[in-house]
Amino acid sequence: MYSAYMVSIAEYGSVVEARRHFKDLLDAAESGRTASVTRDRRRTALVDGERLRRVLSTLRPSRAEVVHEAGGWSVFLPGLPIAADGATLQEALVEAVDALREYAADWADHLLHAPNHADNWSLVQLIDLSTDEQLVEWLTA
Repeated sequence: MYSAYMVSIAEYGSVVEARRHFKDLLDAAESGRTASVTRDRRRTALVDGERLRRVLSTLRPSRAEVVHEAGGWSVFLPGLPIAADGATLQEALVEAVDALREYAADWADHLLHAPNHADNWSLVQLIDLSTDEQLVEWLTA
């Protein structure tokens, strides 16, 4: 049965079918419509990267703590192995962004299966989808 609802989604039941309609998948994702592919009974969604980044930044606030003492600045994220220092607040924020990028690389390399890091998937997605400027904004929100 064909319905208006079916027009609003781009869902393909195999990789071969999705490959034939790849532009349609991208168009659906970029416009905010549901876009997915099923492979081996597992459904994978395609989403517009900027939309996902904005949602993740809202759902996962940094809760960064900034401390000024002994003539310098420190930025740290409670509950995460991420901390940075600088002579100025801007330097500390730049270092914090570097620390976030290093954490995302380590997570992809070996931490994604560690029980105390596995749930940080959303943080890593946020880091990877953000520019340095967007990460500074997220840290200071």
